[in-house]
Amino acid sequence: MRAALRVGGALLGTERRNAACRAMAGHSSASTAGIIVIGDEILKGHTQDTNSFFMCRRLRALGVRVARVSVVPDEVDTIAAEVAAFASRFTFVLTSGGIGPTHDDVTFEAVAKAFGEKVAPHPELVALVHKFFGKTDMQCPEMKLARIPESSRLNYGTDQLTGSAFKYPLVSVRNVYIFPGIPALMERALDGLSHLFRSEQTCFHSRAIYVAADEVQIAPVLDQANASFQGRVSLGSYPDWANNYYRVKLTLDSESEQHLEEAHRFLMEKLPPGVVVPLVIDCVSRAAAEVYALAESGSALGQKVAAALRTIEEALDRYSLAQLCVGFNGGKDCTALLHLVHAAVERRFPERQEKLKVLYIRIVSPFPEMEQFIQATVQRYNIQLCTVEGSIRDALLTLKEQQPQLEAVLMGTRRTDPYSCTLTPMCMTDPDWPQYMRVNPLLDWTYRDIWEFLRKLFVPYCVLYDKGYTSLGSMANTMKNPALLYTDTRGRECYRPAYELENEEDERTSRRTLLPHDGSALPALYPMEPRHQDPARPEPPQHHDPNKPQQCVSGCVCRGLRVSPHPGHPQNFDLLCLCPVVPRPTPPPGGPQPHC
Repeated sequence: MRAALRVGGALLGTERRNAACRAMAGHSSASTAGIIVIGDEILKGHTQDTNSFFMCRRLRALGVRVARVSVVPDEVDTIAAEVAAFASRFTFVLTSGGIGPTHDDVTFEAVAKAFGEKVAPHPELVALVHKFFGKTDMQCPEMKLARIPESSRLNYGTDQLTGSAFKYPLVSVRNVYIFPGIPALMERALDGLSHLFRSEQTCFHSRAIYVAADEVQIAPVLDQANASFQGRVSLGSYPDWANNYYRVKLTLDSESEQHLEEAHRFLMEKLPPGVVVPLVIDCVSRAAAEVYALAESGSALGQKVAAALRTIEEALDRYSLAQLCVGFNGGKDCTALLHLVHAAVERRFPERQEKLKVLYIRIVSPFPEMEQFIQATVQRYNIQLCTVEGSIRDALLTLKEQQPQLEAVLMGTRRTDPYSCTLTPMCMTDPDWPQYMRVNPLLDWTYRDIWEFLRKLFVPYCVLYDKGYTSLGSMANTMKNPALLYTDTRGRECYRPAYELENEEDERTSRRTLLPHDGSALPALYPMEPRHQDPARPEPPQHHDPNKPQQCVSGCVCRGLRVSPHPGHPQNFDLLCLCPVVPRPTPPPGGPQPHC
C-alpha cells in the first residue's frame, strides 16, 4: 500500500542533542529539525511534495527551526545514511513516506540500519494489524507494518477534532519520528503529537516589506541591513514577477521582537522613497467591507461604486443565485465586476453555501497567462466556472441547454465598448438571440475608474496588463499598446503598465487582427447589437489600405473607430481600436448614434 503522496517525517531528539544543536546554531536557543522526504515518485516528478511545506509551517509555529529538507529515493542504504546524519545534527528528525506493506516501503528497515538495529515484530502493532486487517500470519504483507526497529517507541497522539486518542501510533526511534506519506494522515499525526515538538522558550517573530522596485535597485540597502543585523535578524529577499502590486517581498525573522523592529525601521528609512507599498494579501475575504466603505466614501469613484452596487442588488432582488452568472474572461472590466458582485453577494448571503456561477466563453488561442489567471481567480473567489466554446450565440445556446435555470448574465460592459453606447443597466438580449437579461453595472465607468478601483482595493488582475497590454483578446489579435512604449536609461524598449495609459482613447490600439462579428473569437461577452453599418451606405467601402493597415485612407463613419471588413463579408465589422487619424464626425442633433 504505497503512499499516494510521500512527504515529511520527523525525528525527536534528547535534551543532550538540544544543547549540541543550540551550540551549533550560535546564539539561537531554538530547537532544530531536519525533514527527510522519502520516495522515488517525488524525485521522478510523479508526485508533488506538500508534506515538507506543512511540516515547516507547523514546526515553526511550535518554536522549532527547520534547518534542512532532503528528498531521498526508496533505497535502504541512502535513507539510513541520511537519517544517521540528520539525527546527529538536529534536535528532531521527521521522515515522511515509505511505510506500508509493499516492496518499496523500506523506511522502518532503513531507520533501524541507521542506528545499528534490526527490525522485529512489535506485539502491540501485531495486535493492531490483526484488529484492523484481520491477519495473523506473520509473513503476510500487512504484518510488515508491525516490524519496526528494536528500540522503537509508540506515540499515541490526540485527535484535534474529537479529543480522543489515536487508535494507531506513530513510531519513533530516539529523535527520529517516522510519519506516513499520505498528506491527510501525516497532518493529522503531526497536529496530534505537537506537544512532542513544542518549545515554550522560543517564539519566532516575522515581518514583511513589499517593494515596488527590482532587487538590483535595493541591493545596496539590503547589504547594509544584513551587515548591521547579521546573527540577530534573518533577512530574505524574494522577487515576484507575477504580482501586480510589488516586485520584491522582503522578510524579517528573529527570535527577538526588539531586534526585528530595529531592522524594520532601518529598512523603512534606507529604502528609496516611494518604493514600499502596502499590501492586502487577502482582498477577497474583506471585499464586502472594503467595497461598501468605498461606496459610502462620497468620492467620485465611490459614487460609481455605489451605483454599480445598486444595479447588482437589483439583480439579486429579481433573481436567485441559481439564476445568475457573471460573464468573466479574465479581463480588467470583468475582474472589477466580479469583485463587486462577490462583495454584494457576501454582504447579502454571508452564510451561503451555494457558489457564485461564472461564465467563461473561451476564445481561440487565448494567452496562457489569461488562462492561468482565470483558474487562480476561481480558487481565490471559490466560484463555479462554466466554460463554453464557440461563437457567443452558440455558447449561449449551449448554456441554455446545460443550465436552463440561468436567466441573467452580469457583464463588465462599458459605454465605450463596441456596440454599447445605447445600453441600459438591465436589458434583454436581441429577440433572435438566446434570451437572457443583461445586467450592466459598469456602463458609466471609464478606463481610469476600472484601474483606480482595482488598484485601490489591491484586487489581483491578469499580469499581462503590467506588460504593456491594455485590452486583451486572443494571441492572434492582441499586441502591446504602442502608447505605453518607452526607452529606459539603458536604451532598451520597455512598456509601462496599462494603468499608466494617459489617453483613454488609446485603450484598444493594441488590437491588430480584425475578426468576424459572429463572435467566434471576440475577447469578451460583448452586447448583442445589430451589425455595424452606416445607414447611409449599406455597403461601406474599404476603409484602409491593405498595405498600410494602421492608416485610414478614407473617412471613417464610425465615430473615429477604425474598422475593416471581414474577407467575404464586407458588412461585418469589429470595432477594435480608436482611429488615430480621422476626426470624429458629429451626429445630427437628436439623431441616433448607430456607429458606437
